[in-house]
Amino acid sequence: MKRLSSIAWLAALVLAAAPLRAQERPVVTAHIDPDSIMIGDRFDYVIDVEKDLVQEVDFPVFEPRDGKLELVESFPVDTLLRDGRHLKLRKRYRLAAFDEGKYNLGVAQVLYADKNILDTLYGRDSLRLQVATFQIDSTSQSIYDLKPQKTLPFRLCEIKDYITWGLFILLLLAAGAWGLHRWLAKRGKGFGDLFKPAPPLPPHVAAIQALETLHNQKLWQNNRHKQYYSGLTDILRTYIAGRWGISAMEMTSDEIIEAMRGQELPDKARMDLTSILRDGDLVKFAKAMPDAEQNEADYLKAYYFVEETKLVEETTAQPENDPLQN
Repeated sequence: MKRLSSIAWLAALVLAAAPLRAQERPVVTAHIDPDSIMIGDRFDYVIDVEKDLVQEVDFPVFEPRDGKLELVESFPVDTLLRDGRHLKLRKRYRLAAFDEGKYNLGVAQVLYADKNILDTLYGRDSLRLQVATFQIDSTSQSIYDLKPQKTLPFRLCEIKDYITWGLFILLLLAAGAWGLHRWLAKRGKGFGDLFKPAPPLPPHVAAIQALETLHNQKLWQNNRHKQYYSGLTDILRTYIAGRWGISAMEMTSDEIIEAMRGQELPDKARMDLTSILRDGDLVKFAKAMPDAEQNEADYLKAYYFVEETKLVEETTAQPENDPLQN
């Protein structure tokens, strides 16, 4: 009798521990709200999880089903109940259905992780959704032809605002044109003067400006001697072409020197031109590296070559600055 009492007591302990072990893993439940909708309406897919505070669960990511169901919004996880270590979480998905029929959404699934355990927990029941559509009784509906296009009579009030704004803009343009005409008349000009292209710069003015720009780039100071002498000789070639009409851009240095023999030049200007072209050829083709003094001297030679050979009547076109002041 005593032995039977011990067995009964042990069985009671086993039966009492069984539900405790069953509660060790999180419990998943799910439902659909509502479970019957019209086509195009929305419904909520709700998953509830009851778990311990230290247990980790991860809710699923909704995947559309062949375009029949569409995820409208995924709400954040909400805590419905917190009692000591006991938590009840809820995840809500808002979906829409676009095809009539009965849908079996299966059982809810939640990923569960605890220490070295990684498992999938399932809900108890399979979820089903009924999607209905509007029934049309074709016997009570008549079919009509398409109505022809209807042309309404034209009314002035429909374009009154366009006419008003158009006249206002025309008045502004007329006032602006009259003011511009008065301004030009005071200076002895007309509207045609606004569209005349600016006269080209005299060759020596363009050359001086190009030399000053080249000098400010500081090419040889950055060991770019080839670019410096290419720019220097190209400026002189362009000046010679504009000043004497010689096709210097297509000539070699020797051809330019030979072509300039027939022009009246000061001896110093002729020697300076020859020196610059020779130095340029050494740098461009023989990879010579002139020192700073020679680089600056060639720039001054080019500057004074232009100053000494420019046309006398062009000297008043634009005042020049002495390069030594730069």
